[in-house]
Amino acid sequence: MKPNHLFSTALLALTLAAGGCAHIPSVGPDYQPPRVSGPSQWGESLAGGETNSNASVAGWWKNFHDAELDSLISRAAQSNLDLRIAESRVREARAEYGIAAGNLWPTIHADGSYARQRQSPNQPLLIPSVPVPLVDNDYQAGFDASWEIDVFGGQRRSVEAAKAEVAAAEFGQHDVLITLLGEVARNYLDARGYQRRLEITRENIQAQEQVLALTRNQFTNGLANNLDVQQAATLLATTRAQVPTLETALQMSIHRLGVLLGQPPEALQNELAASAPIPAAPPQIPVALPSELLLRRPDVAQAERQLAAATANIGVAKADLFPKFYLTGVAGFQGVSADDWFDAGSRFWSLGPAVQWNIFDAGRIRSNIKVQNARQQEALASYEKTTLTAFEDVENGLTAYAKEQVRRRSLEDAVKSSQESLRLSKQLYANGLSDFINVLDAERSLYQAQDDLVQSDTTISTDLISLYKSLGGGWEIEPLPISSAEPTSCGHTNQMASNAGNQQPMAGRNP
Repeated sequence: MKPNHLFSTALLALTLAAGGCAHIPSVGPDYQPPRVSGPSQWGESLAGGETNSNASVAGWWKNFHDAELDSLISRAAQSNLDLRIAESRVREARAEYGIAAGNLWPTIHADGSYARQRQSPNQPLLIPSVPVPLVDNDYQAGFDASWEIDVFGGQRRSVEAAKAEVAAAEFGQHDVLITLLGEVARNYLDARGYQRRLEITRENIQAQEQVLALTRNQFTNGLANNLDVQQAATLLATTRAQVPTLETALQMSIHRLGVLLGQPPEALQNELAASAPIPAAPPQIPVALPSELLLRRPDVAQAERQLAAATANIGVAKADLFPKFYLTGVAGFQGVSADDWFDAGSRFWSLGPAVQWNIFDAGRIRSNIKVQNARQQEALASYEKTTLTAFEDVENGLTAYAKEQVRRRSLEDAVKSSQESLRLSKQLYANGLSDFINVLDAERSLYQAQDDLVQSDTTISTDLISLYKSLGGGWEIEPLPISSAEPTSCGHTNQMASNAGNQQPMAGRNP
């Protein structure tokens, strides 16, 4: 076949393959996001100040109106190591996408070589009448190219899977951010709560020291017995024993905050040394409707994108059942002398189509297809579990937040009653109308009620943080960085403007 005929044949094969590539659908199932039926209303009554209005939870921590908390949140978002790990995973997924997209294009290699060689005079290919030098030089330089024409769509499915993995990684980064913000706020509230509990404990210690001193003075003057003194000393020692435990818990919260900010544990010691009030929850909390939850939770969106990637990988595996078509070519210069190495007579080239088909593999391809199908079913179950967990988190958050407010009102009443009980017991004891044990019981009850009330204040705010977290608060929807021309199966380009925030469960059935 003449060279121009060979070139025409190869070009025809490429044209036919490219045309077929544009019309033959990719192997494997086309992804259909699963339909999720959520409740129309929350099962828990909104009895804690929540409303069904649209939830604006992007900067939920600002509702506490605490400048120190705002500062800690801002610094954590900039320097936290878990968030940095998640960012690296996003970069890794984007690079993997670049690898998959690059497989759709031809690969071209350049090479060059020089060899001093000697041929055997006894080889049968030498013709005695034609003088051929046994020792000569071999100069060679050129290019070789190979292009797999994605007729059955295996490479396209690979790009589809990689693109879904990029979105999943970005949603995973958002999920890490939500967890980080919740942890920072919770530990900060715990620190302020321990500080307030220490203040109450020290106030009670001071009051109990005064009672002990008065009782000892009365015992010295014969107005009280030694039992009253020992009981007062026991109560004082028991209250003092609470201080080291509270101080330990306070230091642990501060240390945890330092690590969350990517700093040494003791870095915030001076900054948080001074006591400050526990940030109070706002009077109303918009939680929106259950149907909006799945649009805000990044872990749900991440699971949905992982399901899309698993579905595309089925097509990647099925493509191995079919033949692979290639267009290969080689061109360059070859000569025995450096002087005429790049002359026209030293040129050589080769161009033509090739096909490769794995006819027998002992069932490995079909087993791989079964593996990918099983992984897709696993991803589907994981997605359904994630959605159910999302609804459960919100329901639990609503319950805890509402019930703790009821508990706090009772504790507030208990503090008022304990204060009045202590006042009356002291008055009766001073008039000789009551035993000293009643004073001690009243002091013990007051301290316990005050401590429980502070813990309840902390719990209400931390329950609200958990509710904000379960609602998907703390991140804003942003477009995926991959928004440029995406290569398609046959080397054409397809404009892709993917939006990570718009990836959401839609109508359809599981693939």
